[in-house]
Amino acid sequence: MNQTVSKAREARLAFYRKQGTVHAKSVEGRFNTARWAMVWLTQIVFYGACWLPWTTETGTRQAILFDIANEKLYLFDLVLWPQDALLLAFCLILAATALFFVTALAGRLFCGFACPQTVYTSIFVWIERSIEGDHLARQRLDASPASIHKLLVKAAKHSIWVLLAIWTAITFVGYFTPIHDLLPAVANLQTGPWEAFWLILYATFTYVQAGLAREAVCQHMCPYSRFQGVMIDADTTSVSYDPLRGEPRGALRRSGKGGTSGDCIDCGVCVQVCPTGIDIRDGLQYQCINCGLCIDGCNQVMDKIDAPRGLIRFMSENDVAGKPTTPGRHLLRPRVLIYAGLLLLFCALTGWTLSERVLLRVDVLRDRGSLLRETAEGLIENTYTLKLINMEETQRSFRIGVSGLPGLRIDGTDTFTVEPGSLRTVSLTVSAPLTDQLAGVQAIEFTTAALHDGSQPVREKSTFILPPR
Repeated sequence: MNQTVSKAREARLAFYRKQGTVHAKSVEGRFNTARWAMVWLTQIVFYGACWLPWTTETGTRQAILFDIANEKLYLFDLVLWPQDALLLAFCLILAATALFFVTALAGRLFCGFACPQTVYTSIFVWIERSIEGDHLARQRLDASPASIHKLLVKAAKHSIWVLLAIWTAITFVGYFTPIHDLLPAVANLQTGPWEAFWLILYATFTYVQAGLAREAVCQHMCPYSRFQGVMIDADTTSVSYDPLRGEPRGALRRSGKGGTSGDCIDCGVCVQVCPTGIDIRDGLQYQCINCGLCIDGCNQVMDKIDAPRGLIRFMSENDVAGKPTTPGRHLLRPRVLIYAGLLLLFCALTGWTLSERVLLRVDVLRDRGSLLRETAEGLIENTYTLKLINMEETQRSFRIGVSGLPGLRIDGTDTFTVEPGSLRTVSLTVSAPLTDQLAGVQAIEFTTAALHDGSQPVREKSTFILPPR
């Protein structure tokens, strides 16, 4: 009899785990609430931020815009140029270090709550559940033979998926081409070639990844699931089943002196609610994304049988094995402290780089077509082209000076105004008296100082050519 019951349970679990697409049972609880809070937060930011206007001296523009054509990144009042690539590098390093830090503390927590694959899969599955019904109804529909009803239901679901994927692609491209210009272009089928390419690619990618691939991405495609093992240790907390409390499993929980079963009643709810279709009771598995839905499902069962919650909870490998650990051990491990130190270091470097950022760039090019020219007054002239890049979103005036040789001066005007966030090319003639002491190539320095603010002047080295002796 027990053997028959056991086989029936295994068949039921296999039904949830191995029938093609995983149709997870919906569950309520604090982890599910936290996941949907992240869905709302991330998507409000993603879909809404590209519509935010921002007013500057030059007019109103999109608040967040990666303006590839003009080689600028607009982040509200902050405008970054290609010369600020170091800041982007620091941001990427910060993101990677933060991911390593979170993984060392709590495993694949990012995957379960903030990963775009998880977020969009949750949205697509919600649409599917709204149209096709709960997990059992979806399984029955998939297994049913072809019919007009099945065709209509599937067509409705996929149509909404496609519309959402297209809108997601438009929003994504809207961060690179102003969204107010992109929408009319899409409506009139007049987008540029690169916009059309990314619209098609991103829409297809979203539809396939979130609608069709789903858990297969976490199980087979995501490289993070494969190398996370090197970032965790026996003190890393992750979603785990407590075998010391749950075993041996029994159909009904028995208590009292003669009790023979643990708290696990082998109901299979933890498997039914898992978005990747694994059984958490089999131990730590790379497919687990630490979403905590099995905790919510198990806690509901524990409430029904009047057992304490936490049969499945966030635990470390040492906790699962029942090994004694020092309080705070999971926070004071070497790898956690190293990641935390690196995180603070890169935060400080990013802040320092941003604070020391020079809002003026100067490139000095000496005219190579005419090396030098001697005037009737006995002066030697060299000509230069200076490129002044005003990286502020306000008009600025600059005075240019030159030093390095006796009597060296700029002939003509030395003060120039540069429009907000723009480049101005100016030509300068620099002269110096001819002397017997100096000849050939001499080092000089141009100094460009802002007239109306206290920013540090920009110094650029160049050369001045005198006649040979």
